[in-house]
Amino acid sequence: MSDEIKKKSNINIQVGLDENHVPLKMKWHADDSNEGGNVKAMMLTMWDEKDDNTVRIDLWNKEMNIFDMQRFFHQSILTMADTYARATGQEDIAKEIRTFADDFAEKTKIKP
Repeated sequence: MSDEIKKKSNINIQVGLDENHVPLKMKWHADDSNEGGNVKAMMLTMWDEKDDNTVRIDLWNKEMNIFDMQRFFHQSILTMADTYARATGQEDIAKEIRTFADDFAEKTKIKP
């Protein structure tokens, strides 16, 4: 398999800020799909190979309430577990992450 880039795609994120630089409106769109739309919160996480460190952008708007933020975190943790399992094949560790997500959901009372 070649490492030659065959296609490029852009993922665009627009953030509208108030006078204090607090996000009011955020939306995203991917050039090569119909995906996209308005969002209340986002966590963009990237691996910086030069510094061997994680680079993050965490944003949420004034409309994001605590209950929705708790659900956002819960679903993000579950997604990280799935990604970790696919990337490493270590399903046992992914299961522990999912267990933590279940405990988080119980403690925040977002799960019935």
